[in-house]
Amino acid sequence: MDNGWHFYLMAALYIIAGLLHFVKPKMYVSIMPSYIPFQKAMVYLSGVAEIVFGLLLFTQFKDIALWGIILMLIAFIPVHIYMLEDKKFEKIAPRWVLIARIPLQFGLMFWAYWYL
Repeated sequence: MDNGWHFYLMAALYIIAGLLHFVKPKMYVSIMPSYIPFQKAMVYLSGVAEIVFGLLLFTQFKDIALWGIILMLIAFIPVHIYMLEDKKFEKIAPRWVLIARIPLQFGLMFWAYWYL
């Protein structure tokens, strides 16, 4: 089955996003709630997960990668809520952007689910 250009776009977005965890780790640490332990390690771990899931989309483990992406996006929701609740992030992005990121997570989950 040909997944179309949008499938390749999705894979590229996760691979690039994962690489950015290694290029800009301080930025990712700065948006994590303080209750998350080992923040720098978690940034690197989530970066590895995004890269691995993006690459696995092109293998026989595609379905595992898609479920991994969905679960990873669920795990990221507390960060988005934290950014919405803490006023310091309004200096980084307008409030509407912070609000829009939460439903965007569900859109990304649906996008991954579409290929199962």
